[in-house]
Amino acid sequence: MAEDLGFVHRWLPVDGATTTVLALHGTGGDENDMLPLVSVVAPGTNVLSPRGKVLEMGAPRFFRRLGEGVFDVDDLVARSRELADFVVAAAETYGFDATRVVALGYSNGANIASATMVLRPEILAGAALVRAMKPFDPTAVSGSTPDLAGKPVLVLSGSHDPIVPVQSTEGLVESLRAAGAEVAHRVVPSGHQLVQQDVNALAAFFGEVVGP
Repeated sequence: MAEDLGFVHRWLPVDGATTTVLALHGTGGDENDMLPLVSVVAPGTNVLSPRGKVLEMGAPRFFRRLGEGVFDVDDLVARSRELADFVVAAAETYGFDATRVVALGYSNGANIASATMVLRPEILAGAALVRAMKPFDPTAVSGSTPDLAGKPVLVLSGSHDPIVPVQSTEGLVESLRAAGAEVAHRVVPSGHQLVQQDVNALAAFFGEVVGP
């Protein structure tokens, strides 16, 4: 565990790894939460796992919200840019390939991953977004449509998720596709929690993105 570079985080390198997974936890998680999942779905990758710096009733998050499903967009934009700067600094410090960073985010972590991809397209080579929703209108925030041409993105929704209904995710999928990303959207029989179908889909995605 480290407390430098602006975030408390875990850095788990693997000899010979060509890809680094940026692991982003959900509300109430920390830098350790996503590590078991990454070890299963993306073995053989480096893992960079920061802890969100915003506290909501003591629960770590990556950005503030005004209510359930209502984001503080100004804070989200600022925190996304801060996260992007952290990834750049970590690549310089730990010596991993900054062009081969793929995010794996769950819920709040998935939302900041998609926002970071839109605001700083050079930071992420792809992303797996679990229980995510559209963070904001990219054109309204940045003034232009981001260039995500060819970037692989997996979006996983729960068919009866009370927090992030499938229809609230469709706007995210549409905006990422409009920016040129290669988006696969899967709906699994679940609520907000992860199930085995999520794990299977994530393993297949990272198997293709990372390669043998």
